[in-house]
Amino acid sequence: MALNIKPLSDRVLIEPVAVETQTASGLFIPDTAKEKPQKGTVVAVGNGTNDHTMTVKIGDTVLYGKYAGTELKLEGKDYLIMREDDILAII
Repeated sequence: MALNIKPLSDRVLIEPVAVETQTASGLFIPDTAKEKPQKGTVVAVGNGTNDHTMTVKIGDTVLYGKYAGTELKLEGKDYLIMREDDILAII
């Protein structure tokens, strides 16, 4: 199912990876103790600007800052939209 959203200028739409719900030893992690993910998959990319050509492309796995971007919910899934400058690395 394709998303019907197109980020503007140098913005990128990212689907964060699922948060771990259980430790390696089998303990369940409560919601209040879970870390916010800092890794995700690029779902949509803007066209860039005259001064900034886009480096990331759809399907790239990226690392971003812990508090980067704006959270939004589309079609029942959580996403982040952020400027490409907030992305730290492509892995």
